[in-house]
Amino acid sequence: MSATNRMPNIQKEIALIGVPLQTGTHMRGCAMGPAALRCADLAETLSGLGFTVRDTGDVEVGNSGATPSEEVSRPVEMAAWTRAIDARGFEVLSSGALPIFMGGDHSMSMGSINAVARYARDQGRDLVVLWLDAHADFNTPESSPSGNMHGMPVAALCGESGLDFLFDGMDRVVMDGRDFNQIGIRSIDLTERELVRDRGVNVMDMRTVDEHGMSRLIARVLEEVEARDAMLHLSLDVDFLDPSIAPAVGTTVPGGATYRESHLIMEMLCDSGRVTSVDLAELNPFLDERGRSALLLVDLIGSLFGRKIIDQPHAT
Repeated sequence: MSATNRMPNIQKEIALIGVPLQTGTHMRGCAMGPAALRCADLAETLSGLGFTVRDTGDVEVGNSGATPSEEVSRPVEMAAWTRAIDARGFEVLSSGALPIFMGGDHSMSMGSINAVARYARDQGRDLVVLWLDAHADFNTPESSPSGNMHGMPVAALCGESGLDFLFDGMDRVVMDGRDFNQIGIRSIDLTERELVRDRGVNVMDMRTVDEHGMSRLIARVLEEVEARDAMLHLSLDVDFLDPSIAPAVGTTVPGGATYRESHLIMEMLCDSGRVTSVDLAELNPFLDERGRSALLLVDLIGSLFGRKIIDQPHAT
């Protein structure tokens, strides 16, 4: 079966967007993430599945004058990154291609998801986000214990106070917390827990995964997307995966998704044909072991875009 038949609703062209961003964290290394994914043959894997792949290169921002000692992860520089990522993402979507944002720390999603949200708005469609992560990333500058902005993107996208400066001068879309489906959460701060509950974020922690099974949870998300005919953005943080299979991340949390669980998610998303954009976040090659985390991400993307063992019916 061809990739087109496998995912009937997606574009035939995929555009890779490098986001060498590490402004949102105090740990260096994420800026090398896009290069590692290229070295792991991401483009070649997608081309082999029948897609036209266009590498748009890396997003760049000018020198903001910020220094590494500034608190809240250099806000001026972070705002510049958000604008640049948003602009590149919207340009790619408007061209008819499906963007894969190659990160880079997870603060990149403030730009990538805003781009997808305003494109969806302009198309008269809803946007649903599937957020695969060990963390809810719903902290604010006031609540964050570390001040690192890679722990704030969902809060920023949902319009929480203290983060409006990131979107100055932009066409901003304030999202509803209920449009975020977070799976794999296993580390959350006290104030952050209260915020996600109050904002209606659909948090499915690892206990929920253990009790109900990954396939059932993903099926629920896909049913919502189908019912609303919504666009679906996949935001995958490396720390969603168990560190035993993906060590290349600065915020490892034990008890993450297994190899089979993560592939199952990608296969179900592929079958749905609903994914319209992707983030690959927090890959830090400096912490990897012979490139195994980058290779796993590329393997998962292969499953997302049609690679399979054999054509056969599956239970729904």
